[in-house]
Amino acid sequence: MITKLDKFDNSWYKPGSFLKRMCWFFINSIFFKSSFFSSNPLKKLLLKLFGAKVGEGVVIKPNVNIKYPWFLHIGNHTWIGENVWIDNLTTVQIGNHVCISQGAFLLCGNHDYTKSSFDLMTKPIIIEDGVWIGAKATVCPGVTCFSHSVLSVGSVATKNLDAFSIYQGNPAQKIKERVIAD
Repeated sequence: MITKLDKFDNSWYKPGSFLKRMCWFFINSIFFKSSFFSSNPLKKLLLKLFGAKVGEGVVIKPNVNIKYPWFLHIGNHTWIGENVWIDNLTTVQIGNHVCISQGAFLLCGNHDYTKSSFDLMTKPIIIEDGVWIGAKATVCPGVTCFSHSVLSVGSVATKNLDAFSIYQGNPAQKIKERVIAD
């Protein structure tokens, strides 16, 4: 069997009405994906207006791309760095006191390369409290980053990350325990 992209059909995937998606496209481009508006209160308000759940003390830096805010949950005192891309085709749940560093990529979708039609697949991402996703790191569909785990710079999480553990590489491998001092 060979890949037949002309047979690709994701008509089953309905992430929101066309009008809602188009309105968000423009809001995202103007207020999130640019460097012109750095107001966190305004960004939080816009996210909430589009259905996101956003906690207190959240910091969202410039040039952040969020696919669908109605699938986004962000806990308290979480930082989202410059050039982060939250490609949330389904739910992304981010806990409290999480740091998602610059250029990180949260990826909820992929394609089924075993089917000739290259079907779209989506799976949620869960990032629990105290997690640090390093700069230019990628969290793949269906991954849970358990409490206070670390995904180091440029690493790719293809499987769940254990609590209080540090991961590195592509695919990310556990390299040591995370010990937090006061």
